[in-house]
Amino acid sequence: METRASDPSKRQTNEFYKKLIKLTIGGGAVFWVTTIITSLLPIAADYRAAFSNWSIQTVWVDSLFVGLIIGCLVSYFLLRFFDKIPTKNPILKSMILGFVALIIATILIDVPRSFHGSGDALYYFLIGAIFNLTRFLFLGIVIGYLYKRLYGSA
Repeated sequence: METRASDPSKRQTNEFYKKLIKLTIGGGAVFWVTTIITSLLPIAADYRAAFSNWSIQTVWVDSLFVGLIIGCLVSYFLLRFFDKIPTKNPILKSMILGFVALIIATILIDVPRSFHGSGDALYYFLIGAIFNLTRFLFLGIVIGYLYKRLYGSA
């Protein structure tokens, strides 16, 4: 009899994780594709040359894992705190979460890296910020779109 009482809770948990996995994969994939596209730009080669230990293959492989991690975090907070985010549109909600993730990543990664750079540190910081803005923006748009498409706005 006790197993039946906990069964709806278990079903809810399974549904949550199914949603989380779908949104994470979608967000991670678009993060990765955006990284590949932006890394092919000529200015990206200059950016990588400033940090001489980077290769384009490393950037592509690493961005898949980073995109999945960021996509998972944005998706989790979207699903967990959906009603507490101050808008009704899931795309805007996930874009807000993506922007928060961008600010955190910038503070933790880009700001310290700019202190160890050359005299063009501000230039490379701005290039990195623009690249990250596009990746995080598209990640938020796709996660919100998938949420809206797969599960409705409520």
